[in-house]
Amino acid sequence: MPFVTTWAVPGTEQLVYLNQQPLEVFSRYIQEGIDSKEAGGILLGHVRGEHLEITEATEPSFWDKRFRFLFERMPYFHHRLAMKRWKESNGLVRYIGEWHTHPQDHPTPSSLDLREWQILAADRVDGRPLLALIVGCHDLHVEYMFGTGKRLMLRHSEGVSR
Repeated sequence: MPFVTTWAVPGTEQLVYLNQQPLEVFSRYIQEGIDSKEAGGILLGHVRGEHLEITEATEPSFWDKRFRFLFERMPYFHHRLAMKRWKESNGLVRYIGEWHTHPQDHPTPSSLDLREWQILAADRVDGRPLLALIVGCHDLHVEYMFGTGKRLMLRHSEGVSR
């Protein structure tokens, strides 16, 4: 399934670029069958001025809770991996946000998603908004969530991964 690799904040030149690794992870967990369960993880990458480069998406761990219409990420595995990447890169690779799947062609966040994202955004120590991404069967939903609850949807830019 090809996904758009570059996303833009409307009205600005601010971009979010998804490297190949996260796109491959997303493709592995698309909820195509009626028995498929939601999956998710965290997004790691680089802050490049006002732009983001997502270099890695963690995969669901043994401890995460996966159901048809719910994914609950348990922090231990994902946090440990994020800290490892941060240390290995001397602070250049950092936690950027969250991703999970929905069994919809064109996904939209649930009220639970929005509440969870706002909590995670408010807890950020760097003051940046949380990048929140939902993988659907045919498309991605990408947005910024601020600690105040303000949302900013990103739009397809250019570049499609095959």
